[in-house]
Amino acid sequence: MELKVLIVDDDPQIAEIHQHFVQKINGFSICGIAGTLEDAEKMSSLLQPDLILLDLHFPEGKGTEILWNLRARHQATDVILITAAKELEPLQEAIRGGAFDYILKPVMFQRFQEALERFREHRMRMSADASLDQSTVDRLLHPYKTTPPGEPQFPKGIDALTLKNIQTVFAQPRVKGLSAEEVAEIIGASRTTARRYLEYLVAHNELTTELVYGTVGRPERRYFCKSAPHAN
Repeated sequence: MELKVLIVDDDPQIAEIHQHFVQKINGFSICGIAGTLEDAEKMSSLLQPDLILLDLHFPEGKGTEILWNLRARHQATDVILITAAKELEPLQEAIRGGAFDYILKPVMFQRFQEALERFREHRMRMSADASLDQSTVDRLLHPYKTTPPGEPQFPKGIDALTLKNIQTVFAQPRVKGLSAEEVAEIIGASRTTARRYLEYLVAHNELTTELVYGTVGRPERRYFCKSAPHAN
């Protein structure tokens, strides 16, 4: 699943930086760049992006106008506000408008990547074909809420649905192990995300890992189900 991103910023240099950041993260593609609120309104309606990276201040008004217009027409587009504003009021407005995240400039790539990867995991949870129970609702609405007693506890950065998807991959009968890159491609995540979950499963004794030497290049770290045969 590739998610479409619209960048809205009146500073071309900053828009270019954000475009470069998005291109470094697997599972996302740029569908457009808008430098004015008018262009952003037209492009968001026409292109139907999954996510808008939205600056706050424009010569003609505030970026939150775009956020409220999306909500008014019930468009299934999420927004991450990216701004240099340090005041509390715009953050409060962003929260009331249902912004997915709020990032302060200057933007560090690690924080940017975390936001987009959390957004991708959120979209995966929302599109999962499953009936709802209260625990599922709580995970969707309150992803950082403390896990109720009796349910599995996961550390920060480990999502239950993504973990289950990877466990399902390794539950299939396989002769050879998988690399982090291969797992990332299967579940539609970045290699960094896949490696984090794979190492978590190794630490919890569900997977094993070894270096596999090919004919050329560096050895590749591959992951195996505990019961699966390893490569020779």
